Amino acid sequence: MGMEQIAEKYFRPGRLPHIWCPGCGNGIITGAIARAVDQLGLDQNEVAMISGIGCSSRSSGYLDFNTANTLHGRALPIASGVKMANPALKVIVASGDGDCTAIGGNHLIHAARRNIDLTLVVYNNSIYGMTGGQYSPMTPKGSKATTAPYMTIEPSFNLLELARAAGATFVARATTYHVPQMVDAIAKGIRHKGFAIVECVSACPINFGRQNKAGAPAKMMEWQRDHAVMVAAWEKMPAEKKAEAQAAGKFPIGVLYETDAVQEYTEAYDGVIERARR
Repeated sequence: MGMEQIAEKYFRPGRLPHIWCPGCGNGIITGAIARAVDQLGLDQNEVAMISGIGCSSRSSGYLDFNTANTLHGRALPIASGVKMANPALKVIVASGDGDCTAIGGNHLIHAARRNIDLTLVVYNNSIYGMTGGQYSPMTPKGSKATTAPYMTIEPSFNLLELARAAGATFVARATTYHVPQMVDAIAKGIRHKGFAIVECVSACPINFGRQNKAGAPAKMMEWQRDHAVMVAAWEKMPAEKKAEAQAAGKFPIGVLYETDAVQEYTEAYDGVIERARR
């Protein structure tokens, strides 16, 4: 199905064109979510999409699923409530890098720990875009931001290692340059039974790009192309080459980790209900 047909089927009438800034990658990620749902053949009533606050949060208003735009940093606990109330729903969470890793960081850790069946799509543009370009926990060290005019000195999170250490059972990354891989990663995350996180590396030309002289939107997309390494190639690198690649800002994309060895939370909770009935 082409993008025009995808938009007609999955986007709410009258909501396009979107309001994101020129060159923003959020529309690409939102389109990838719709494509993933279509790829899986899901009925729209089977899907719930919950968002927090930020540029990424607009996505839930565009897509014609069961949706809620909620509180800053609180999308995951609200999505957990939706999943507990109706475990049959495929629940997708749209969250920005600030929304997810700063004010929402503790919720991320515990959603992963519980292994509840949610698919968290992180719109990672390395900045607080909606509120004027403040730095987030995902802003690369040495970058400029409105709250760091002399460059950030803090290292950024390795978000996927953090989520995996907390208990996430599906971990993937893609970029807005590598759209087919992004669609595939999101679809696999939705299909996975357990807590899935897909980090989508995106560009914010207005609030990150301008401050850091990253060039035009196309140039920022080229940066993604040149720094992303397919996971199969990444895993074949010797340790020394991998360290050199990381020092140069390169990163693996694809499905980085998946396991079905941990019981999913709503299934475990069914056991609590059964024991309470005895």
